[in-house]
Amino acid sequence: MAPIRKNIDDILARVNFPLYTVQMVTNRHVIVGGGGGTSKTGVANGFEIFELSHDGRRFVAEEVTRHETGGNVVMNCSVFSDNKHSYLVAGQESHCQLYNVNSVLVREEEEIESIGNHNSEVQQRKPKIKEKTDNNRNVKKRLKFSVTPSDSVQTDFTGPEPLSRVARISHNGKLLATGGTDGNVRLWKFPSLQPLKVLKAHRKEIDDIDFSQYGNYIITVAKDGDAILWDCVRGNEDKRLTWKQPEGSKYLYKRCRFGIIEGQENKSALYMLANPTGLAKKQKAYVQKWLPEEGILQKFAELDESLSALAVRDDGRFVAVGTMFGGSVLLYAAFSLQCVLNIPGAHSMFVTGLEFLPASTEKENHTVCSVAEAAVLSISVDNQKQCRFGLES
Repeated sequence: MAPIRKNIDDILARVNFPLYTVQMVTNRHVIVGGGGGTSKTGVANGFEIFELSHDGRRFVAEEVTRHETGGNVVMNCSVFSDNKHSYLVAGQESHCQLYNVNSVLVREEEEIESIGNHNSEVQQRKPKIKEKTDNNRNVKKRLKFSVTPSDSVQTDFTGPEPLSRVARISHNGKLLATGGTDGNVRLWKFPSLQPLKVLKAHRKEIDDIDFSQYGNYIITVAKDGDAILWDCVRGNEDKRLTWKQPEGSKYLYKRCRFGIIEGQENKSALYMLANPTGLAKKQKAYVQKWLPEEGILQKFAELDESLSALAVRDDGRFVAVGTMFGGSVLLYAAFSLQCVLNIPGAHSMFVTGLEFLPASTEKENHTVCSVAEAAVLSISVDNQKQCRFGLES
């Protein structure tokens, strides 16, 4: 690999509510969600969609859509797009809400006005939306979005305060998996939200769920300390992933993500975050790489701080991790789990979400990330959305 130069970009955007979830909508658009809940603080709840670009020096984010969700805070979301439709599901209190996401191409014109005398080369651009053009205007097309609520289903049934903690759409867009505080994982036909199966998965609330890219597997982790691999078609438990923990310690899994393995067709790796708890608080936290079908813990990396967020790039080359107390972001090479970048204090509070910008492919060489080897968006309850780093070859 060529020598790597590390870039740290500035804050991309500030929003007026805490952020809990982030997802790419297109190769150039990202959606973030969160809010202040039902408390009468005046803090909004909802989504914002930003268009991402690179101006030759740094990444830039421009807001294109804002959708508020009333009194319902957005704690998690999942996006699916095909050639015909785009869908968004979001966990809101006890329910999972389905949204239709429609895009429209809007013509914007930038009127160019000279500043100073007529010989000056300094120009000022004023964005305007117009129908006709002349020699003094440049036409720019921008993708706008509308987010329209559709069906809603209750996905958690625990006592007086049920809470939908996780919603995840399968890679082929045919299934939705949800998990909440009752410990059950519910499978739904997507996008009709027809109930299919209830997996009596865990004894405590679900922390995370993910679908494998290949096969019929889903992974679930919860506060009971278990990590369970399921056959989501048959609805059967395949295996429980166990490892030899340091003596006298207890660990809980926080996040789980499948990722493809470069050069190995139809095979996925599984990445998980494990945090010490109880008497083991001073022990290391772990980023783990599993071969899930074999139930083998293949590699791990140690950290001195508990972990809160995890992302795997779509081509399987990089893994990103966010920390709980220091608000740091770290980037690992997926093959070896070697740390290639560490940004201490990327946020002033714990990292709530990470999302890789899509990697360039032979078919699509014009993604925003094409200017760098890797780039990651990080969000936090400090209300900042950041593209904190890129790796340029």
